[in-house]
Amino acid sequence: MSIYELKPRFQALLRPLVVRLHAAGVTANQVTLAACAISVALGLWLFFAAPRAGFFALIPLWMFLRMAFNAIDGMLAREHGQQSALGAFLNELTDVLSDAALYLPFALIAPFSPFWVGTVIVLAGLSEFTGALGPTVGASRRYDGPLGKSDRAFVFGALGLYVALGWPLPAAAAWLMPLLAALVAWTIVNRIRRALAEAGARPTL
Repeated sequence: MSIYELKPRFQALLRPLVVRLHAAGVTANQVTLAACAISVALGLWLFFAAPRAGFFALIPLWMFLRMAFNAIDGMLAREHGQQSALGAFLNELTDVLSDAALYLPFALIAPFSPFWVGTVIVLAGLSEFTGALGPTVGASRRYDGPLGKSDRAFVFGALGLYVALGWPLPAAAAWLMPLLAALVAWTIVNRIRRALAEAGARPTL
């Protein structure tokens, strides 16, 4: 199971807005780039400016809005004839860049280890790369969990809200990032296995 499986219902709610955006001349690539720009700006501001904890509330708010942006750009592309080779590259690359920027500020939060936050960032990028490789072996683009992009957005959004409320994190929370890293690694393995199974390939070494 993954939060990603709720995407069709979310898209249905956004469809009237997508129709209006298309009529206004907004393109899928413009939405993709706007979402990335806001994600990077927010993540870097929280990391380098190190504002008070309350500003971490912007992370769950933006995570939700970013999911809407991601759904909108996909619907504009598929349902309004805006699919393009450039859009495919932008969709994958900007997601990885945005995730990295939004996870980065948590390296400043005790008791999280910057090393493990960095490990989660690297593995998250590899998981999306793995999913995107599905079509190269004759499978679909893989979105398997247990910790895909939508699931990670929920986890880091909840963490951002926790930090913003000023609640102290117990010392045991130091194990959360290694746990997330393990779940993302499991996600990578799942995506490889299921892509190979879909393509009818045998996973032999």
